[in-house]
Amino acid sequence: MWPSPSSPFPNACGYLGAPPKNPMATRSKSSQRWLKEHFADPYVKKAQAEGLRSRAAYKLEELIERDRLLRPGMVVVDLGAAPGGWSQFVRKALGDSGRVVAMDILEMPSLAGVDFLHGDFREDDVLSQLEAMLGGQPVDLVLSDMAPNKSGMDAVDQPRMMHLAELAMDFADSHLKPGGAFLIKLFQGTGFDDYVRELRRRYEKVVIRKPDASRKRSPEVYALGQGKLLHRK
Repeated sequence: MWPSPSSPFPNACGYLGAPPKNPMATRSKSSQRWLKEHFADPYVKKAQAEGLRSRAAYKLEELIERDRLLRPGMVVVDLGAAPGGWSQFVRKALGDSGRVVAMDILEMPSLAGVDFLHGDFREDDVLSQLEAMLGGQPVDLVLSDMAPNKSGMDAVDQPRMMHLAELAMDFADSHLKPGGAFLIKLFQGTGFDDYVRELRRRYEKVVIRKPDASRKRSPEVYALGQGKLLHRK
């Protein structure tokens, strides 16, 4: 089911649809400010107009085009996929070739040509289900836009974020084919530099990107590892 332009559709960046009636009535000033900025965001408006599930698709579009990450026939795994903006973009870019496997702890309305697993990536049985879906297929590109629910306290949020990032790196270690690529969202803070150092041990080239569609005040950046090595440095 696709969200209509007039109905609210929750996603990692908020709502793409129209805000609920009187959204400011019971919200804090910071929430009011965020809502106002969100619905004035040109990427939100563009995503609505183009029928995309989230503005995050434009982040991925920029990253993929800049570093030429997609080729016909690729197997792509999208971790933290809901509401489906990244999987939607990748599926369209690959055309009728290749495969897209997506997963998230949140439900995601189906997308044609995308295999979706609903579950918590931190749980071993869910990871086993994801591996079964791949059926031993080597993966060309692992995408991770995973992030924890924010508490507003860096001392809590950053460790949770880095834990998810470590799990995603472990997954890429086990399933990404030699020469493959790994693109992951990270928050700058404690553990960030150590994580990037670990990426440099695993990939021929590692770069940090801040796409134009990423909000300037957000601590998020994207780390890209290209050319997975057979043996770590």
